[in-house]
Amino acid sequence: MGKGQRATQAFKSTEFVEQVRDEDGLVVGGNPFKLAPSNSGSLLQDEGHQAGKKASPAAPEESSGPEKALSELEAVPSLILVTTYLSFLMLIVFAHMRDFFGKLFYPANYVQLRVQNGLAPMVSDFESLWTRRLYGRIRDCFNRPITGVAGGHVSLLDRVSTDFNKTFEFTGRVRNVLNLASYNYLGFAQSEGPCADKVEAALLEHGLTQGSTRAEAGRSLLLTETEDMVARFVGCEAALIVSMGYATNALNIPALVGRGCLIISDELNHSSLVSGARLSGATIRVFKHNYTPDLEKVLRRSISQGQPRTHRPWKKILVVVEGLYSMEGEFCRLPEILELRRRYGFYLFVDEAHSIGALGPRGRGICDHFGVDPREVDVLMGTFTKSFGAAGGYIAGSKALIDYLRLHSHSAVYAEAMSVPVLAQVSSSMRMIMGEDREHALEGQQRLDQLAINTRYFARRLADMGFMTMGHPGSPVIPLLLFSPAKIPAFSRECLKRNIAVVVVSYPATPIITGRVRFCISASHTREDLDYALEQISEIGDLLLLKFHKNQVASASGDDSKKIQ
Repeated sequence: MGKGQRATQAFKSTEFVEQVRDEDGLVVGGNPFKLAPSNSGSLLQDEGHQAGKKASPAAPEESSGPEKALSELEAVPSLILVTTYLSFLMLIVFAHMRDFFGKLFYPANYVQLRVQNGLAPMVSDFESLWTRRLYGRIRDCFNRPITGVAGGHVSLLDRVSTDFNKTFEFTGRVRNVLNLASYNYLGFAQSEGPCADKVEAALLEHGLTQGSTRAEAGRSLLLTETEDMVARFVGCEAALIVSMGYATNALNIPALVGRGCLIISDELNHSSLVSGARLSGATIRVFKHNYTPDLEKVLRRSISQGQPRTHRPWKKILVVVEGLYSMEGEFCRLPEILELRRRYGFYLFVDEAHSIGALGPRGRGICDHFGVDPREVDVLMGTFTKSFGAAGGYIAGSKALIDYLRLHSHSAVYAEAMSVPVLAQVSSSMRMIMGEDREHALEGQQRLDQLAINTRYFARRLADMGFMTMGHPGSPVIPLLLFSPAKIPAFSRECLKRNIAVVVVSYPATPIITGRVRFCISASHTREDLDYALEQISEIGDLLLLKFHKNQVASASGDDSKKIQ
């Protein structure tokens, strides 16, 4: 079987999919949260904020919002919290002790951390303590080299270390593992099939790159056509394509806001959003993760106080959130945020890197999931690296906004234009999702439906086994909490022994007490793939004592199990 054919072999018929989606509570068509268009001004204006508008003192209206995340419904046992903190404390204490005695008895091993020839070390011993003493012990769980197509399965290059993970050597062996680590949500990471054929044709016709920025000689016809398609796909007037997903946030936010402006950011926003906010020079304030009452509190305080020292009105206020938080598997509360936007008049920036293509009955992202008019959101950002099997990202919004960014964003003026083969992958996969590919008119919707089935099945089975998971139902990212720092590498190594590739995450990427493994579900996974993974994960959970809700499973009703079957 070809590598690219695995994604399509288990797609179910549309009729069967709709029946399952109804049973699982998935939205099938319609706009249950339809909102009216907003009358807010242009994001390009530099006027004072709230010059003629007063903040309403009334409490925000009740909104149906997203389904509650599992992390909001479950309390972590105190014993687990205490042992997790103690484990990290012991690791840090022993790390300092090893450094102390190492410098005393083996000074030659610490030369790079000392002043040499009057030059301070590039990295101090204290700053590098975490990577040297803690990350170094579990380094084999990260940066694992792969080869071939990263689809539902991936080929992993085997390696060993004889010096405690300081260096690695390849053994020459290659193992085929089940891929639960890649963001291949719709299974478009393929080397065969209609998308791969169009990429090959584009490569033969146009070559690999234009060798220029889009402002000079890099604006190809396919780039223009793909930008128009992206705008139609997300429901906006225009779109700007950027060749790098990280730069889409980091280099476009500074073009939107600057000094005298305010950015209000979710505390768990992605690093690219944080970088863009810092580069902008705007004042930055943070609200509690996905908690709209705190967002309103920050808004009211910021609007009433104005700019620091001068107390002048803010030129602009930009609220930045993510559609799907990839570390938590949670959806942003978009209807509630839009209600606040109508009352307080700020601009809204939604990062849909993980939600576009993966959420909603038509795969149009978080707006599609809630039935919200995309024009209610001032700036929609997304990437092509997840659901579309490509690279780069986009900014979508009004035509005036996109025309402004084409002239003022460093990602448009100075960055290399996206290569034509990548554009061909984006265009062909998006056409398939939209049903505009006549030869494969149903395949896009089948992928969307299969992803929805797989995600709910996998998450429900994990919960039935007694694992403590996070996130909203229907999220293709399913975090399973491990807590203890000792269990994090142990889980990864045990999965590798069973030929399963997973991603484990710990502090500082997450809060110190919520170390986790993050499963990324794909439409390319068959039911046999998921059942095998669940069986092995259950064994690992028994081995590492991870089934914190084991006592609750026996008393649970069997209704959900019947739905799954």
